[in-house]
Amino acid sequence: MKMWGDKRYYSLNYFLRQKFGEKVFKISLDAGFSCPNRDGKISSGGCIFCSARGSGDFAGCGDDLVRQFNDIKEIMNKKWKEGKYIPYFQAYTNTYAPVDVLREKYYSVLNLEGVVGLAIATRPDCLPDDVLDLLSEINQKKYIWVELGLQTIHDDTAKLINRGYSLETYIDAVEKLKKRNIDVVTHVILGLPKEDRKRMLETVEFVAKTNTQGIKLHLLHLMKGTKMVELYQRGELRFLEMDEYVDLVVDCIERLPENMVIHRMTGDSPRELLIGPMWSLKKWEVLNAIDKRFIERDTWQGRLT
Repeated sequence: MKMWGDKRYYSLNYFLRQKFGEKVFKISLDAGFSCPNRDGKISSGGCIFCSARGSGDFAGCGDDLVRQFNDIKEIMNKKWKEGKYIPYFQAYTNTYAPVDVLREKYYSVLNLEGVVGLAIATRPDCLPDDVLDLLSEINQKKYIWVELGLQTIHDDTAKLINRGYSLETYIDAVEKLKKRNIDVVTHVILGLPKEDRKRMLETVEFVAKTNTQGIKLHLLHLMKGTKMVELYQRGELRFLEMDEYVDLVVDCIERLPENMVIHRMTGDSPRELLIGPMWSLKKWEVLNAIDKRFIERDTWQGRLT
């Protein structure tokens, strides 16, 4: 059995401590971007699970990225006195702008004191060559990873959630990023409508074979104001139970290679927006239950690879 510190999986915290030698904090930012799945280029509806803030409900607020960074940094420093920082461009699609605009926004925080890298969440269909060249330039100066929202490999589910791009588009984006030696982190949602355990594990097994750096496992949570509410009202969406989800996460991580970093194992939603599952608000209880389930099942990341 392999251990990563005190965990049976390769956590982001462990990875960053090994890479930088100390605690590293992600600071979530809202850079004011839009999304082609919202502005009419692809669709005007967006993905049906996505909130009005473009999945950036816990990101900073305001036009000034440096102020956002410093405000969140100050909050974190009340709990942890020492550490470095990775600005995380989280809300909406963070490569969806002219490259000069992206350059200005990225570099405005990249060179702040204590910043050791950059994390950028985007869509695989929003990575033109000039943007890839900019990301490669930054990657030669400081560590960078790019997050791609795959969610599922199944075309019927992708169509249902209005993802707006094909699996082939994701595969192509991964290859382009890998050619530039840029780390890729893939988002997968567990509990999407009409997806059973078999289909969810098929998505995870696919991601396991991409030879990418990391994965985020999200619990599907339903928020007010999203288009997915309509499915819920029609009885076409079932929330996963906590115990069911805990087992599913362990099932997933058993199938991931030992060198793939687990960036996330659940999902967040503001309490005032959440319709369900309500147990997801107890984030640390969920994470502790996952750790306990690894021990109960005497298993670990990569056991089934």
